[in-house]
Amino acid sequence: MAGTKSKTNYKQMKNILKAIVVIVLFIAGASAQAQTAPPVKIGYIDFAEIVSMMPGQDSINKKLQDYVASLESQMKAMQTEYEGKINNYQATQATMSQIIKQTKEKEILDLQQRIEAFNQQAQNEIQNKQMELTQPLINRIQSAIKAVGKENGFTYVLNGNEQIILYAEGGINILPLVKKKLGIK
Repeated sequence: MAGTKSKTNYKQMKNILKAIVVIVLFIAGASAQAQTAPPVKIGYIDFAEIVSMMPGQDSINKKLQDYVASLESQMKAMQTEYEGKINNYQATQATMSQIIKQTKEKEILDLQQRIEAFNQQAQNEIQNKQMELTQPLINRIQSAIKAVGKENGFTYVLNGNEQIILYAEGGINILPLVKKKLGIK
C-alpha cells in the first residue's frame, strides 16, 4: 500500500510540475508577444478648429452667404406674391363667382406648394454648395493630418471635438503639427 501511495504522490507531483511548466511557458509566450507588438500611439485634433483657421475660410463663408442671400431673395419674392394673392382673394372673394373662387384658391394652394418645394430644394442646394466649396479645404486638411500621423508614428488620429470617445487617458494633440504642415501661424 505504501508503494501505491508514493506512486500516486509522484504522479500528482509530476502533473503539478507539468501544469507549472505550461503556465510559465504561456506567460513567457504572452510576454514575448506583447513585447514584439508595436506600441499604440494616439493623437487627436479638433477638426472644426483647424477648418476655422484655414486661409480661404473667410472667402468660402462669403461665397456661401452670398449664395444663401440669393436663395432667400427668391424665397422672399415668392412669399410676397403669395401674400398678395391671399390679400387680393380676401378683398374680392365676396364678389367672385364659385368657379373663380375655386380657381383663385387653387392658385394660392399651388403657390404655397411651390414655396414649400423651393424651400426644401434650397436647403439641399445650400448643403451641396457648402460641400462643393469646402471639399478642397477638407481634402487638404485630411492630407496634412495623414502626413503628420505617418511622420510622427501615430497609430490613430481621432477627431477631438466628437463625443464618441467618452474617456481616453493620454493622447497627443496634433493641432500644432498640422497647423505647421499647412503653413498656418
